[in-house]
Amino acid sequence: MRYKLLGRSGLRVSELSLGTMTFGEEWGWGADKAESKKVFDAYANAGGNFIDTANRYTEGTSEKYVGEFIAADREHFVLATKFTLFTRHGDVNGSGNHRKNMVQALDASLKRLNTDYIDLYWLHAWDFTTPVDEVMRALDDMVRAGKVHYIGISDTPAWVVSRANTMAELRGWTRFVGLQIEYSLIERTPERDLLPMARQLDIAVTPWAALGGGLLTGKYSSKMKDDSPKRMKEGSLRLNDKNMKIADTVIEIAEEVGCSPSHVAINWVRQQPGVMVPIIGARKLAQIEDNLQALDHSLSDEQLQKLNAVSAIEMGFPHDFLSRDNIRDIVFGGTYDQIDNHRQR
Repeated sequence: MRYKLLGRSGLRVSELSLGTMTFGEEWGWGADKAESKKVFDAYANAGGNFIDTANRYTEGTSEKYVGEFIAADREHFVLATKFTLFTRHGDVNGSGNHRKNMVQALDASLKRLNTDYIDLYWLHAWDFTTPVDEVMRALDDMVRAGKVHYIGISDTPAWVVSRANTMAELRGWTRFVGLQIEYSLIERTPERDLLPMARQLDIAVTPWAALGGGLLTGKYSSKMKDDSPKRMKEGSLRLNDKNMKIADTVIEIAEEVGCSPSHVAINWVRQQPGVMVPIIGARKLAQIEDNLQALDHSLSDEQLQKLNAVSAIEMGFPHDFLSRDNIRDIVFGGTYDQIDNHRQR
């Protein structure tokens, strides 16, 4: 395991983060405490130090398990948890990004985790109701109080994140150093604005669902019969023609490399530009052991290009418009090809 600087900070985190949404059985599909401990130990023994949880994961059980697992060596681990999602259903102030919910959610997480501080505190999802300055000032207060060391933001539009960090920089408040988003070979739309923004602002990206919700694990391919009971059952996994072609290509490259398809999917994300720290999770020990083996190899440029081609998306306006030759000619007066632009996205 190697380590990366978490965006515009000096914090060192392992190149894969352990997602713990599977710790606990309250949601009907997670792991019990014994199996969760095996998953955690496998990750920690591989050199992993970056643990990701949230106040809502398995109704709080995930935080309780994580707190117990790291207690013997709390200072070693980079502990990340989140707020925003409801803590009391039906309570109008029991959810959201506002200061009241932030304070009560953080205090509850600290108790469940049995710790005095959170290394990285994530805003879990933008609520479109709380003013940006209230969010950033309240988070800065948590940092100044010593309850939080760094802050990050998840599942939020790029314009909100960039406005928040610009405001924080101008006012001397704590800035977001992490961005958590869905990103994989079957979900590349963050490349339009979120990822370029992260690179420009030196924000580390911790993608979730790198395996496409299971679609890129090798279990699915275009060879499956359309009337297959499994295909019908798993229809929610976006089993459309394009995604099946992507899955086929992942399997093909896995056979070339001599690894599992999961390794290919994880490494494609891991090898994208910027600071990329994929979140991997597992319900069973065998799953985390397999995912960790992705670190044993990398994809070649040719393999990356093949995956990029089969999963390509339309960038949309204004990106496609600005990349047209005639528009570049008007903008640059015929000199575009003469400029070595290190800022080219």
